[in-house]
Amino acid sequence: MNYSIALIPGDGIGPEVIAPATGVLDTVGDRYGHVFNYIELEAGGCAIDSTGEPLPNETLETAKQCDALLLGAVGGTQWETLPGRLRPERALLGLRAGLGVFANLRPAKLLPQLRSACPIKDEVLLSGNREGKPEFDLLIVRELTGGLYFGKRGRNADGNAAFDTETYSWFEIERTLRVGYEAAEYRRKKLCLVDKANVLESSRLWREAAAVVAKDYPGIETSFLYIDNAAMQLIRNPGQFDVIVTSNLFGDILSDEASALTGSIGMLPSASLGSPHDPLAKNGRPMGMYEPIHGSAPDIAGKDIANPLGTILSAALMLRYSFGLEKEARAVEDAAAAALDAGLRTRDIASRGTAGVNENIVGTREMGEAVIKLLEQ
Repeated sequence: MNYSIALIPGDGIGPEVIAPATGVLDTVGDRYGHVFNYIELEAGGCAIDSTGEPLPNETLETAKQCDALLLGAVGGTQWETLPGRLRPERALLGLRAGLGVFANLRPAKLLPQLRSACPIKDEVLLSGNREGKPEFDLLIVRELTGGLYFGKRGRNADGNAAFDTETYSWFEIERTLRVGYEAAEYRRKKLCLVDKANVLESSRLWREAAAVVAKDYPGIETSFLYIDNAAMQLIRNPGQFDVIVTSNLFGDILSDEASALTGSIGMLPSASLGSPHDPLAKNGRPMGMYEPIHGSAPDIAGKDIANPLGTILSAALMLRYSFGLEKEARAVEDAAAAALDAGLRTRDIASRGTAGVNENIVGTREMGEAVIKLLEQ
């Protein structure tokens, strides 16, 4: 099979972590008989420098014609003083809206190889794990194209007061909830809706929609938490969670918090998915935008020390969700785990691995090459 992939390396460490990921995809292609064609595009700070816009129209229109999009990172200190509409991060919002990828899936799993990197004590982790292991495995489903990030905003005439508006429709909420419930069907059949329904009217609408949608999934245990309590519970007992569904803003915050519990933000992938019924869907598969959850990290750019595993694992999610290649996705994930089993560590996860493992600190390129070599075996 041939697949077209829109490739946006972006800024900072973006190009450095994208390169190993494409190497892994090419190895998958050689091993399983697929061809991945990459179309490199500009977005973010580099696009501002070359075109004056964070998201050139050509980038968005070309990405729409591809089967999926793989992104490195955008942003950097040199663009921080630009007005909001010209900031590199506006490219992300434009891509999400333009591609119709409304549901962001962010898995947060504590790998046994990195247990000592988690700041939570064993007894806390054990209290939420029925298998008696100091681990957790949860999925945050974040609504991605609505809410506060896309609502009306502005300032008064004097510029000394500002406002941002959170608006949600039943349609936006329901489709996000259904993504969460469908995911829970294949996991541990638990879903927690996180909101602020004691204060926000939009959150009350989320609860009303959940009460209706839950009836279609009688096998799923549904619970509710306010965002402040959820943030605390994620620290106190992450093992209690399976699937968390929440709004754009709350999902942004909770997923970053969850990443800290796994040991390094550099380890975590993400998938932003549209509807399989959307005009941009290909062969019944949703349009997908895949990226690691870390930022552009300009302070370490060009030093060959960034962790590429988050991007490599994002490529695995692309194989799974956009291309339906489950066997290939698992092979990539197993190769990444095998690299950690062998004691390979980038600097962000070094000296905090499982006791008894002889660690070998490697750079971005070497970690990518190791995953490729293990994938070839």
